[in-house]
Amino acid sequence: MKLLQKIINKQNVFLFLLIAMVILARFVPFQKTYNEVFNLSAFIDWGIAGIFLLYGLKLNLKEVVKDISNWRLHLLIQSGTFIIFPLLALLFYPLAKGTEYYDIWLSVFFLASLPSTVSSSVVMVSIARGNVTSAIFNASVSGIIGILMTPLLMSFFLVSNSESSDTGEILQQLLAKVLLPIILGVLLNPYLKKWVTKYSNIIAEFDRLIILLIVYESFSTAFVENVFSSVPGVIFVILALSVVFLFFAVYYILKFISQKMKFPKKDIITTTFCGSKKSLVHGSLFLLVLGIPDDKKVLFLLPVMIYHSFQLFYVSWLANRIAKTSTDFEVETL
Repeated sequence: MKLLQKIINKQNVFLFLLIAMVILARFVPFQKTYNEVFNLSAFIDWGIAGIFLLYGLKLNLKEVVKDISNWRLHLLIQSGTFIIFPLLALLFYPLAKGTEYYDIWLSVFFLASLPSTVSSSVVMVSIARGNVTSAIFNASVSGIIGILMTPLLMSFFLVSNSESSDTGEILQQLLAKVLLPIILGVLLNPYLKKWVTKYSNIIAEFDRLIILLIVYESFSTAFVENVFSSVPGVIFVILALSVVFLFFAVYYILKFISQKMKFPKKDIITTTFCGSKKSLVHGSLFLLVLGIPDDKKVLFLLPVMIYHSFQLFYVSWLANRIAKTSTDFEVETL
């Protein structure tokens, strides 16, 4: 339990670092002329490929295959991530279409299209004494499914909305930066598994470093080009309310369905925790891969950052509350 608490504390530190990157970008933005000394964009591009290579190296196929028999649980969790989330966002499409709020809606839909997070899902499920094996399975599978589903869901709206989007280029970017590194990582897994396990802490820090640099670069561009001058404060309020609504809507829909399917308590915890998560890692990476224009990257990144912060703080509290009351825990109190 102490180890899990340390992981959560690290996540909290990471949230403060995210805020620090935004502040740094405000006062010391990265200028294009700086690329002559250090090419930040190129470093981030290689970092993206490195993250997915390491993801493949960490992927335990034996664990994935071993837990595949619990298919009803897995199907419900993945449906929450890639069907219920996007459908809830789509409910508001008619209201946003053709209005000045369309890009705001699209940024929320981008969040809804992302896969589930890996580390925090497993950690929270473990704290709440849920089905950890299934949490590991779904966190791993979600990232793989997201490689196809996130671009597919976004393609229905990005192609017609973004002047810079090109389907062939997007597919090429996905292949070079995402699919090939993962495949290579999986192939090298048997040979480098011990190395990955030994240096897992350093690998985790590398993931966070790339995300922080993406946030810094995106916000630097926004501040240099005065993007925020045209973004009223009400938009931030709309985004915050939207992502909180999505979280609770998906959480309680999954809770209701899992109860109706008569899942055991551990599986209900796993379903609600894993199915309601969204990945900041994938959000930051797909932001660059999908060809989203530079002047809109911050708008697309904001819902992901807000959601990531909210899910960490709220689900951390919820997981600890469930753990403390586990002896007389009833499904209805979830």
